[in-house]
Amino acid sequence: MLPPVIQIPDKSTLPMDEQTHLRTRSYLVARHQHPAWKLLSATRGPLVLSCLQALMETNREEILFEDAQQMLTDILREHANSDDLKLSPDDPAADARKELRSWIRKGLIVERDGRLMATDALQKALAFVEGLDEKIMTSTASRLATVQREIENLETRLNPNAQSRADHIRRKIRDLEHEMADVEAGRFKVLEGAEAAEGIREVYNLATSLRADFRRVEDSYRDADRQLRQSIVSEQHHRGEIVDRLLDGHDTLLETAEGKVFHNFSEQLSRSIELDNMKHRLRTILKNPATRHALSRQQQDELRWLVIRLIQESAAVIRARARSEKDVKGFLKTGLAAENHRVGELLNGILNTALNIDWSSHKVRKGDTPLPPIAVAVSSLPLVERLRFKSATEEQAQGLELTDQGVNLDDVDEEFWRAFDGLDREALYQETLELLKVTDRPMSIGDLAAHLPPTHDLETIALWLAMSREAEVEITDDREAVDITDSNGHRLRFHVPQLALTRQDAEAIDWEL
Repeated sequence: MLPPVIQIPDKSTLPMDEQTHLRTRSYLVARHQHPAWKLLSATRGPLVLSCLQALMETNREEILFEDAQQMLTDILREHANSDDLKLSPDDPAADARKELRSWIRKGLIVERDGRLMATDALQKALAFVEGLDEKIMTSTASRLATVQREIENLETRLNPNAQSRADHIRRKIRDLEHEMADVEAGRFKVLEGAEAAEGIREVYNLATSLRADFRRVEDSYRDADRQLRQSIVSEQHHRGEIVDRLLDGHDTLLETAEGKVFHNFSEQLSRSIELDNMKHRLRTILKNPATRHALSRQQQDELRWLVIRLIQESAAVIRARARSEKDVKGFLKTGLAAENHRVGELLNGILNTALNIDWSSHKVRKGDTPLPPIAVAVSSLPLVERLRFKSATEEQAQGLELTDQGVNLDDVDEEFWRAFDGLDREALYQETLELLKVTDRPMSIGDLAAHLPPTHDLETIALWLAMSREAEVEITDDREAVDITDSNGHRLRFHVPQLALTRQDAEAIDWEL
């Protein structure tokens, strides 16, 4: 008798784990629907991402559609010969406009009145690309200490035992008293070196995540506004339901994690002293020598302007919220006016019918009417006033408050003066002309930089090149390297065209600086 044959099923016929199956389906859906994934996998995605990132660095709030189209046109023209990108060199401007319109339809960016606004999907794509070269370890010692501290605090808050909570508070008090005694005795450690850089990077990562939370709140308001507009246009909901949906959507959004973050920050806007303290602490951190090693120059600028950026992001959220309220308000007023108009037309029809009745007939006057007396008695008003209907009154426009407000210049923040720290083009032109007169010889860009160290590196070189172009100085294909030290002590090297600017060339320039 032969032994029974055991068949081993093929791996392809085994049922897939349910969790893996659902995760795979969600990834497939995100691959075809999420704008960030579409951008990262698109053939021209690197060009679009580079264009939008450059514009967002210079225009923090909104981007003009024309500016985005012009920059993307230049990028497409620069890479027109690339076989991988499949670009057409015939009309790059039309291709740029078509490319931007397609990403607007896909939800990567939002267009309002000719201006482009970034979404949370675009921020996620930028964060992913910037993180590709990030080699900083995330599981740092400070983060481990933070996790341990949060675990201890959460365990205490979840514990219903009052005695355990009291012991935890007494232990914290003893630790603080011991720490206070050490500080008063001069025994304390100042963070420096790798530990300070690690803490600064941790603060930067947390701070930049706040802007992403605000952007998600703004996207949620925009999505709610779109659904509200669809409800209004469909005419399937009366005015009470529209108002309920607006209020319920607002309450639901505030219950989310990012909604709570935005709500807490919006409450702090009314307490300016907390924001001022936050800006002061950020300035103190940025002055620490470890900041130069922990963050790049751009990251330092982002941290320096964090409070202002958060206020701008919150203003964008408030505008998105106000847009929905304005739509509902207009819908209510329009609906009220339409109802009043329909009632007026009905009354006019009744009155016109009444004019055609023969009121001289006693039988007609004493006959029954199909209209029951449902109106409220207003005998104090004339008949014409009772039957007259009125349209909805518009709110009067509020006048601008143009009162003078004085401020002490000593109280003005450093950021205000930094905004005026621009290149004095007229002064540099006169200094360059005076230098050429004194030396009385042709000078290149490197010679000018050696005698007049630039205070604004790129602007200074751009002005000297513009002077040479205006004077029609011969510019060859040869290049020279110009080394410059910026205001932060960093050495920069620029490769500029080789030219020779003379005193006669500079004096012959007639242009507006």
